[in-house]
Amino acid sequence: MKQNPSEKVLIIGAGYAGLSAAVTFASQGYQVSVVEKHGTTGGRSRAFTENGFTFDMGPSWYWMPEVAEGFFKRHGSSIQDYFSLVRLDPSYQVVFGKNDVIELPASFSDICSLFETIEKGAGRKLEAFMQEAGYKYETAMKTYINKPGLHFSELCSKEVLQSVFKMDMLQSFSSHAKQYFTDERLLRIIEFPILFLGATADKIPAMYSMMNYADMKLGTWYPMGGMVQLAAAMTALAREKGVHFLLNTEVERLEVVDNNVTGVHTDKGFIHADIVVSGADYHHTDRELLPEKKSNYSEKYWEKRVMAPSCLLYYVGVNKQLPGLQHHNLFFEHDLRKHADAIYKTPSWPADPLFYLCCPSKTDRSVAPEGMENLFFLIPTAPGLADSPAIREQYFDRVLAETEAFCGENFRDNIVYYRSYAYRDFITDYHAFKGNAYGLANVLGQTAFLKPSIRHKKISNLFYTGQLTVPGPGVPPAILSGEMVANHILRQKSSKHEIVI
Repeated sequence: MKQNPSEKVLIIGAGYAGLSAAVTFASQGYQVSVVEKHGTTGGRSRAFTENGFTFDMGPSWYWMPEVAEGFFKRHGSSIQDYFSLVRLDPSYQVVFGKNDVIELPASFSDICSLFETIEKGAGRKLEAFMQEAGYKYETAMKTYINKPGLHFSELCSKEVLQSVFKMDMLQSFSSHAKQYFTDERLLRIIEFPILFLGATADKIPAMYSMMNYADMKLGTWYPMGGMVQLAAAMTALAREKGVHFLLNTEVERLEVVDNNVTGVHTDKGFIHADIVVSGADYHHTDRELLPEKKSNYSEKYWEKRVMAPSCLLYYVGVNKQLPGLQHHNLFFEHDLRKHADAIYKTPSWPADPLFYLCCPSKTDRSVAPEGMENLFFLIPTAPGLADSPAIREQYFDRVLAETEAFCGENFRDNIVYYRSYAYRDFITDYHAFKGNAYGLANVLGQTAFLKPSIRHKKISNLFYTGQLTVPGPGVPPAILSGEMVANHILRQKSSKHEIVI
């Protein structure tokens, strides 16, 4: 039954988590306002258009499609009403060298056959590996991922305890993968999905083989028009529910009276609120928006957090079509482990960077002018590195040269649009803690109730959502995070109402 309270909910930030929370509250009749510093919604999943090119600024992989689909269904809508979703085939290609390229087909049986051609017995072993990964994925989605992370007791339920050993929380991902495969290229393909989780494969729990299930079983998809279409769809759904958006409006501080937030001060004036949910950077809200001595965590606490990578991005428009590229391309011509060490063990600019190249114009001609290509380069890096125009230019020369060599085309002189984006841009645009792009590292010490809490310890009506809290970074987790936080608050409200009655 819908509630119809007079309380006003204010969401800070219109990223996926903020949009998800806004829709969930509005579906229950709450008065909801979303304050967003940028002129468009989507947070890190914004887009921009220049010279006829439309560039997704952040996320470019559409995995776990059932999460977004389920969200729209729970709120009385259908994602198909907003955009067309297509499955990519091949899902992506991995470039180990000019003449050493592996394309991952959409069909899992075809992937098994592919693995078998590379390493005898690997097809059968992949099936066994994926059976375990599927169990972890299904168990995580049903049992772990919607927990609010408020107390250890959440992990003491019968269903959780029964799954602990099967979830492989204590074995490393690296050792787990090596039990199945020996070919270095197959190991790199298997390790790829965990590259951005915040640690090397020997430090990440084998539990995260569930990401391989999301990759190879659930598939890689693409919303026609770009990833920004998902943010646009969630925004449209929110507006249909009555959510009010205040764009180009930045929150400057939270007003706290007697351990209650009474509203927020913005660059456009004061906004009253009865409940505040911050989908902005957690550290920024905690240490910069709250009054002195009202932070949830000390600066010492934050400095001890282990961060997932930042990244160096390039948005490039080319006035010719390029052969050899797929929609998603992983250039793994160099040593993955050395690059990973430069991110996680000895933070530094990688000597021989691996990189990812997205060319959505191979699938969607609307994102580039006729006969041209839309390129999105990404180099994962350690957070907090020195960031200068010279460094950006140096690494662009590297990825451009490798791409030209692979395509067999010199296209430097055909570049008609170029923009770089890195560490200091993440801080400027999103107040990103240490310039991170992917939140906290997914290590055991920062899992579940060990993540920054969704609720403030003393301020009763202040809550947090997004990539620095549960369940973690990524588009599907962000959607789940906003919905989970809103539902937690709604349950609290419902419980208090029942007690009063």
